[in-house]
Amino acid sequence: MSALSQRPDDAAVGLTVPHESAALHVTGAALYTDDLVGRFRDVLHAHPVQAPHAHARISRLDPTPALHVPGVVRILTAADVPGLNDSGVLGDQPLFPAEVMHHGQAVCWVLGETLEAARRGAEAIAASGVDYDPLPSVITVREAMAAGSFQGADRHVQRGDVETALHDAAQVFTGETEFAGQEHFYLETHASLAVVDESGQVFVQSSTQHPSETQGIVAHVLGVPDHAVTVQCLRMGGGFGGKEMQPHGFAAVAALGATLTGRPVRVRLTRAQDVTMTGKRHGFHAAWRVGFDAEGHFTALEATLTSDGGWSLDLSEPVLVRALCHVDNAYFIPNVSVRGRIALTHKTSQTAFRGFGGPQGMLVIEDIIGRCAPQLGLEPHELRRRNFYTAGQTTPYGQEVRHPDRLVRAWDTIAESAELDTRRAEIATFNASHATAKRALAVTPVKFGISFNFTPLNQAGALVHVYKDGSVLINHGGTEMGQGLHTKMIQVAATALGVPLHRVRLAPTRTDKVPNTSATAASSGADLNGGAVKDACEQIRARLDAVDDGAGLAWEDLVAKAYLARVQLWAAGFYRTEGLGWDAATMHGHPFKYFAYGVAAAEVEVDGFTGAYRTRRVDIVHDVGDSLSPVVDVGQIEGAFVQGAGWLTLEDLRWDEGDGPDRGRVTTQAASTYKLPSLSEMPEVFNVTLLPDAHEDGAVYGSKAVGEPPLMLAFSVREALRQAAAAFGPPGVSIDLASPATPEAVYWAIELARSAVPATPVPYAAGPAPRDGSPAAGDVEPVSAPPWQVQT
Repeated sequence: MSALSQRPDDAAVGLTVPHESAALHVTGAALYTDDLVGRFRDVLHAHPVQAPHAHARISRLDPTPALHVPGVVRILTAADVPGLNDSGVLGDQPLFPAEVMHHGQAVCWVLGETLEAARRGAEAIAASGVDYDPLPSVITVREAMAAGSFQGADRHVQRGDVETALHDAAQVFTGETEFAGQEHFYLETHASLAVVDESGQVFVQSSTQHPSETQGIVAHVLGVPDHAVTVQCLRMGGGFGGKEMQPHGFAAVAALGATLTGRPVRVRLTRAQDVTMTGKRHGFHAAWRVGFDAEGHFTALEATLTSDGGWSLDLSEPVLVRALCHVDNAYFIPNVSVRGRIALTHKTSQTAFRGFGGPQGMLVIEDIIGRCAPQLGLEPHELRRRNFYTAGQTTPYGQEVRHPDRLVRAWDTIAESAELDTRRAEIATFNASHATAKRALAVTPVKFGISFNFTPLNQAGALVHVYKDGSVLINHGGTEMGQGLHTKMIQVAATALGVPLHRVRLAPTRTDKVPNTSATAASSGADLNGGAVKDACEQIRARLDAVDDGAGLAWEDLVAKAYLARVQLWAAGFYRTEGLGWDAATMHGHPFKYFAYGVAAAEVEVDGFTGAYRTRRVDIVHDVGDSLSPVVDVGQIEGAFVQGAGWLTLEDLRWDEGDGPDRGRVTTQAASTYKLPSLSEMPEVFNVTLLPDAHEDGAVYGSKAVGEPPLMLAFSVREALRQAAAAFGPPGVSIDLASPATPEAVYWAIELARSAVPATPVPYAAGPAPRDGSPAAGDVEPVSAPPWQVQT
């Protein structure tokens, strides 16, 4: 057992403790970025002027109309930027654009004494101060594919001889899978507050998952070195990846305004602004061919994945890489050729979202299994189980899959604890006696790699102070967005120092305390920052042990003795993930420290008249290693599952695809038009179990990441809906279910099932699958799309 993962008997990690800010959350006392505005005098409020076109050239921008509005102080334009007019890290995201690239993009910002004054000033500019020359726009990923509108680098994961394997396969299927994005809809919208002190130092409070990158962007916009800018993140009211790259521009606007006016500047988006200005989860299109042998084992997969990147690259390239690395999910596929590309569309720049491409890649293979299983004459759960990875097998990109037995244990545990065989028999009886309602039970697995795709990001720092009275203060590079990272870090520090939890306090994340931090993302926050906190605490503990010299002094006495002996009572800790190696050019190597596993079984009931459904029961067994904080981990699993179910079944993100004046506008701008999961969508029975005996050697105190992997457990709900819709038709019907599987989509799937006949597989005919995804000659075509999916 490694020193990093070894856990003492009296550890504070593993205890059932509440979230460190739980009381503040439920009483409303927790402070967020915008709550700090009242602490400053003479704050200016910023409001954007948003473009009414998806794609246009700005032919005139005159801020004068706003200056006639009482209370307007200044208008920020590109001419005011002393440094680099860009809010990203790749040079393709102008802070103040000359060419509008999506409907709702900010072309300038108005600063006012009040938010109302700034809003009225922005309206004045929009009405008479700016002219546009509209340009042709590309809105959908299919439009981009047809027009050859792509950006960034294409990627290719390959292994074996796909063409030969497809030719020799017992059965081959061809199809397309297309699914939409997802709005983050965090409770706290984007917010920044910037002040400049008497020496010109810029201090920015920002709701950001990546304070160091926010610091760097603000610095290059202002044309100053990084040390002239400090960014603090007190806490976030949700992030989900939407505050990894997207906050930088808003922080830069606040900092630029504060620098030019000498007054504090506040940026806080309304919900409609947040939805129309910020990126979402990437929607994807996939065209695929897949082969099976006579026993139902995968023989080959060929696919082209096209992600909808929006107007700039943002994080689209690493999202695509992770999607390609997760297209196998939990299944061994001996011959693989999967290509990936990024569409350039005139929409918000799509960005990180919980799972970071993993859900998109895994949805492709789960959709393939769900559609092919009936045509193979197999139950979907049996097709899944017989294709699991086994010991010694490697992924298509060359990484060995360690501990595949944990997935089997989780699968078998659910089969027994949730009485799946008994319930399947009960469901068959129910369906046979109910013509207008059907039930189904689906089981799906998850294998998710943990670490950043970009190896240098897998490092973290921490600063731990022990004060003379024995109290402890922690600073680390991770940010808190409600996920419980700070709670876990307090437990790690208490364990490493050997002190009670109440002795430890955690300070807000600041770039002047821990520099050069990575984003709190990729489910790596606890792994990375926990390793750094543990390292700092162990340095201090070693010095104290030398002072104690076996005397067994009480903690307070030991600290006092060390201080009098002039022993250093603080330390900077550092951690980097070992064992990683990745070649981005060849898409081969060992990009992940380990895999997290999980299994979910979901039972649904569907109404045959409307397509409405309810989730009757969900059972989950998930691998979090030796949990650092079980209550936090169970909450993360529940929340991730529900958010995944929202993406797959409810959250219907819509854009105006017509040719009218609103082309490219997000039409789902509020909770009134964008359906989020609520209590009514929660499973009636919801059982979550942490997989026992799952110590992860080489990770902090034997734990595993938990933030992202459980989101993909929600595939079980979508697959159960597919099976329930199919139950309205004859046996052996293959159902193509849209994503999100809204009641409307489920209704059309039911109609297809009612009118379908069981498919008869057609022998494979040689020839590559066309790049546009249309079926090759002789292949089995997917079920026709329902009427509402037909392109017009």
